[in-house]
Amino acid sequence: MRRREFIAVVGSATAWPLSASAQSTPKVCRVGLIVSGGQDFWEPDFKLPNVRAFYDGLRDLGYVEGHNLVLKRRSAEGKGNKRAGEIGTELVRDGIDIIVVDTGSMAKEMMGVTNRVPILMAASLDPVAQGIVTNLARPGGNVTGFSIQAGPEFDTKRMQLLKDTVPSLSRVAFLGLRGDWENTTGKALRSVAESQALKLFFAEATPTNYADALALIAKERPDGFIVAANPASWFNRHTIIAFALQHRVPAMFQDRELVDDGGLMSYSVNYPDLWRRVAGYIDRIFKGEKPGELPIQQPTNFELVINLKTARAIGLEIPAPVLAQAAEVIE
Repeated sequence: MRRREFIAVVGSATAWPLSASAQSTPKVCRVGLIVSGGQDFWEPDFKLPNVRAFYDGLRDLGYVEGHNLVLKRRSAEGKGNKRAGEIGTELVRDGIDIIVVDTGSMAKEMMGVTNRVPILMAASLDPVAQGIVTNLARPGGNVTGFSIQAGPEFDTKRMQLLKDTVPSLSRVAFLGLRGDWENTTGKALRSVAESQALKLFFAEATPTNYADALALIAKERPDGFIVAANPASWFNRHTIIAFALQHRVPAMFQDRELVDDGGLMSYSVNYPDLWRRVAGYIDRIFKGEKPGELPIQQPTNFELVINLKTARAIGLEIPAPVLAQAAEVIE
């Protein structure tokens, strides 16, 4: 064998294992997860069903922290979208691949941070009304994800379940932010209240002040109240639950975690299902699909959860037809 041929063969043999080694190194997906509330959203040990479903979804798709996944967990700590924007700026500067947020309003804040990095919403309210997209089927841009807006029928059902639970219901309070009262949820509740001859009044809170709204409910003494679905309600959940127990007022909450914490009942979308599906969108985007071509999906799974211990504490007997509709009853 001539010297030149020998060098070529040796060089080829040497390069092959290096090339194979490089190919076996997994491509790492860098995800920034920003939540509105406190860090208890994912700690300790990811016990909350939403986060557990998110992690399980990623794992089932082959994404493992320390191997091919970097997950940067951040919290706005209830300080609003401005703080979320600051966090988003930091993540983009660090070279994040995908940003996941829990609300539509936070996604809108991220749009001011980047038009390049894909933004996924886990549980937006009404992306079209919020000015995030103009079309759910083909959102365009760099934002997509999931909405909890299921149409007015969903809010009608919440009101009907509260009325079925409290047959004497005639006056109802709606506890939430000004935006909740003015958006599609507030409009739907006002419409169903009028159709059922119920007197509905608005107990307006702010993200940092629920005391005045709760004081109004205590003064007006309604037969029950409905809590709006927003991060501020989650952040103030213990205060709201304690108030409902103290004043023995039946309350309909926006998600089952508040019922786990002592709230009476919730009728909501299946949030763990949404968060698991977020993991699927991360996989599709990381493999090359464009977020603007992925439809913003609306919920299809709903669940009623009832806390019988709380019902006994406020002296309320849950009618059998309502119990029969529950996906879960907490004893």
